[in-house]
Amino acid sequence: MKLHNAYTEKMDAQMKEWGAQVQLLEAKMDNVSADLKVRRMEELHALRAQQHAAAEKMRELGKASGAAWEDMKNTADKLWDDLKSGLADAQSKFK
Repeated sequence: MKLHNAYTEKMDAQMKEWGAQVQLLEAKMDNVSADLKVRRMEELHALRAQQHAAAEKMRELGKASGAAWEDMKNTADKLWDDLKSGLADAQSKFK
């Protein structure tokens, strides 16, 4: 159960950090042209959708145990990797 709690705490902290990073990207929207703003808003919308999916998986993971927890953890890890790469991609475009 210690691993379960440690993993959940780590992912909660990561989720908060990524949320703050997305907010920073949203704040930079004021400094871009209208056409670029539309594209960036679509990217940010996709990131928010990924965040919501990851948060939902975290809630499910918190309720799971045993083999189900391991299966859900693997799915959550994939969601985290996708969110992490999506955020890195978005950040590179906002520079």
